[in-house]
Amino acid sequence: MIVSIIIFLIIFSLIVVSHEFGHYIVGKKNGIHAVEFFVGLGPKIIKWTRDDTEFSIKLLPFGGACVFEGMDPLEAKEEGDEEKKVIDPENDRSFNHAPVWGRFATALAGPLFNIVLAYICGVILAASTGVVIPQIQKVLPDSGAEEAGIRVGDVIKSINGHSIHLSTEVSFTSFYSLGDPMDIVIERNGEEISTVVTPKYDEQDQRYYIGITNGKYLECGALDSFKYGFYNVEYILRATLDSLKMLFTGQVGKDDLAGPVGIVKIVDETYDTAKAYGALEVVLSMLNLVMLLSANLAVMNLLPLPALDGGRLVFLLVEAIRGKPVPPEKEGYVHLAGMALLFALVIFVFVNDITKFFR
Repeated sequence: MIVSIIIFLIIFSLIVVSHEFGHYIVGKKNGIHAVEFFVGLGPKIIKWTRDDTEFSIKLLPFGGACVFEGMDPLEAKEEGDEEKKVIDPENDRSFNHAPVWGRFATALAGPLFNIVLAYICGVILAASTGVVIPQIQKVLPDSGAEEAGIRVGDVIKSINGHSIHLSTEVSFTSFYSLGDPMDIVIERNGEEISTVVTPKYDEQDQRYYIGITNGKYLECGALDSFKYGFYNVEYILRATLDSLKMLFTGQVGKDDLAGPVGIVKIVDETYDTAKAYGALEVVLSMLNLVMLLSANLAVMNLLPLPALDGGRLVFLLVEAIRGKPVPPEKEGYVHLAGMALLFALVIFVFVNDITKFFR
């Protein structure tokens, strides 16, 4: 478990650093002064200054942030470890002094850099392990798929208007099916055929099945690696959004949520499975988790909620439309309330993770 915790901290730090580096580099390009860029929490153990920004590594290897001058509407000053840093919102290098679209790009850059990190991992994985494409290997008798005329060897191209490129996309769509008819496009002998499949309910598993086994291994060359790296990330982003919708509709429950404790457990299980096949398999398995978690973080940060990048983007869009910013104190209180709710959610997920171990 100790090894898994260390791996989790490395993965989490990599994701956070990529996110905050996105904010930092785009903010710098827009003339915004980054006061501090730090990795970890607690007291600083290493620090250095470059381009008037203090970089530091802190004692507790969890989290990190890029602090821009004047970004917090409620902040008048910030206390450093050794000196008081006065933050002047009227300074031409402060966050709020930058053009609205420069601030918008800076806020958006964090989630986008997480998507870039996920894509890099996706490309490496596709090049190293190949992918599994959605070619039908078996059609179950008396199933919805058989009744719809689907045959072994068919390749699924789309489901309900969504393009399908990976076997896991079919599995995900099927797993959360509510029994509604599904518009499926298949490719057979180079010809695309449209059909409608009605999933059938399985009393034992208490879920709907379309009645197929799909998946054919495809080795990826250089061009295919870039293409399927994109498809991997696209699938994760869409699955994350769909999962959030299902959370609100009750299709998934609180036990399907996972916080840091739950993720450590996933890392531990993945590590135990992969280590039997050697160090390379461990590295590739961890890259898969980086891809998944980084893309998830991007989606969560883009939600239009206070205290998240998405909430800040909403305020910036309002400013762009109105031609003037929302009063700083009002925006600050909204973000403060959002932070309190976010903290409450973190505690809830943490407690939920812990209770799973005792069930």
